[in-house]
Amino acid sequence: MEFSGEIWYWRGPAPHHFVTVPPAECELLREASRLTTYGWGMIPVEVTIEGVRWETSLFPKDGGYIVPIKAVVRTRLGVGEGDSVTVRLDVAPRGGRHLRDTDHVTTVGHPGDSDDGYG
Repeated sequence: MEFSGEIWYWRGPAPHHFVTVPPAECELLREASRLTTYGWGMIPVEVTIEGVRWETSLFPKDGGYIVPIKAVVRTRLGVGEGDSVTVRLDVAPRGGRHLRDTDHVTTVGHPGDSDDGYG
């Protein structure tokens, strides 16, 4: 699934940047969650924004879902709070991830252009 949204910043005890999944896509995700969630309503996904791909989990929030946007991704894309991005989500199967490495960020079409998030 693909949608566009604005990056927003949550200033809670563990501050982070997110994009909110629109309501129509949340309905589809709720259906898929029965087959994929691993607890607390979290849904494992592979996310792609402007050719940059990584794995994470959607967070349930206010009856919908939000996509956490890693710092290494924001830096690579030069985006931040208030910027609009197009997000592609691919739901991962229960018990396994596509990339198997949640800290790995790669650029689609450039297998050697990756970052492990550590430096």
